[in-house]
Amino acid sequence: MPDHLWLVRPRRDGGCDYVRFLPSQETVEVHEGSHLPPQMPLLKHRHWLAAEEAEARRRDLQQEDGYQFSEPLF
Repeated sequence: MPDHLWLVRPRRDGGCDYVRFLPSQETVEVHEGSHLPPQMPLLKHRHWLAAEEAEARRRDLQQEDGYQFSEPLF
């Protein structure tokens, strides 16, 4: 997994849901939230996963929940 990875899913209200993966040496920090500019991003969940679990979560988000790769939102 790269240094960081963003997945984004657009919403009907013009905002988006996002998931940010931040790998470290042994785990991956995962931030899940939403963003509706110009408001501040809302962090809904923050947790740590093993690298293999994070990769499986990334695949699930893309295949089942409609998330796509994105440039950093903020």
